[in-house]
Amino acid sequence: MPGVRLHPIGIVRSPVLEPMQEGWGQVISTLVLDPALAPGLDGVEEFTHVGVIFLMHLARFRPTDLVRRPRGRSDLPAVGIFAQRAACRPNRVGFSVVQVVTRAGPELTVRGLDAVDGTPVLDVKPHVPAFDVGRGARYPSWVDAIMASYF
Repeated sequence: MPGVRLHPIGIVRSPVLEPMQEGWGQVISTLVLDPALAPGLDGVEEFTHVGVIFLMHLARFRPTDLVRRPRGRSDLPAVGIFAQRAACRPNRVGFSVVQVVTRAGPELTVRGLDAVDGTPVLDVKPHVPAFDVGRGARYPSWVDAIMASYF
């Protein structure tokens, strides 16, 4: 398989310095993009939400993470890593839909990004429900147990 090279377009500035399991909903973070890419944010303030793709640089993957209980909770079923949103992924790529707060030049301030200070930003995409919401989507009931206190 050929190698893939990704280059960060910016960095996350956040008051959160270490990964946490819950409470991300009120976290205000700023995506500080490379100034040369600032024009790429033009018009983003017209959207209420954007998707942020980032590199979970502090996460680590072990082969034992391929099948695990979400958050290590014994009350939840063991499922594959691709059936959960855990950070311990083979490629450590994160994705979150967040609320746009403000934009100023190369800086985009958002609410609800579950990424720590210093996280490399790989891409920003506008959240468009026609693309991003799967009609008739379903998920297992254990997801509700995890999300109860996440945001």
